[in-house]
Amino acid sequence: MTRIIAACNQKGGVGKTTTCVNLAAALAAMEKKTLLVDMDPQANSTQGLGFDIPFEEDIYDALLLPDSEVNPERIQKFLQKTSMAYLDLFPCSRSLAGLEVQLIQEEKRDRRLAHVLDTVKKNYDFILIDSPPSLNILTLNVLTAADSVLIPIQCEYYALQGLAELLNTIRLVQQSTNPHLAIEGALLTMYDSRLNLSKQVAEDVKNTFSEKVFKTIIPRSVKLSEAPSFGKPIILYDAISAGAVRYMELAKEVLNND
Repeated sequence: MTRIIAACNQKGGVGKTTTCVNLAAALAAMEKKTLLVDMDPQANSTQGLGFDIPFEEDIYDALLLPDSEVNPERIQKFLQKTSMAYLDLFPCSRSLAGLEVQLIQEEKRDRRLAHVLDTVKKNYDFILIDSPPSLNILTLNVLTAADSVLIPIQCEYYALQGLAELLNTIRLVQQSTNPHLAIEGALLTMYDSRLNLSKQVAEDVKNTFSEKVFKTIIPRSVKLSEAPSFGKPIILYDAISAGAVRYMELAKEVLNND
């Protein structure tokens, strides 16, 4: 059965896109059919897999299709094959930023993404969604479509700031559009074992999320920072780097969460 996991944190710079790209690639490397859905108007996941923008059509256009045109054949045309055999991309462009205005008069505007993904999800073991760093109609679409939420948290000052708002939004979605939405886990990112601050943030996160914290911790890494500029996930850029090893470990944890 397909698992749809959304990476969400309304705070920017927490490693959300890095996690989406590299977890998707790690799952694909384990021969799990994976679709990465770019719902962040910055389109960094799209670029991080080596695609230039804009496309003739992308997820913005898919979300504006009339219901009569949302079918497997039509949606399949939006998906892009990547350099990894088991990894596909649902690309994005900066046009997505205008979607909220476009949908303002639409009924069920928070269910558009779920409707689109329903047509192709049977083709995949995993669908990972990169959400925008804000709480808006795009994020509501992501949370309504997802089975679970992965929350990247950087090990820096203010790390937990705003998390209460995100958790409240998740509760509201559970009460309205998606009662089965669960928390996949909190993921510590940009961890530096030399810093007391990183250790303190890790402790705070464990106190907040209890058993819902991944054992895998993503270190601060130059290689992870470099890989997107080459349009490659870390596993293709430097497969023996600490970042690549940790994202493979994270993929194993996600599989064991099934």
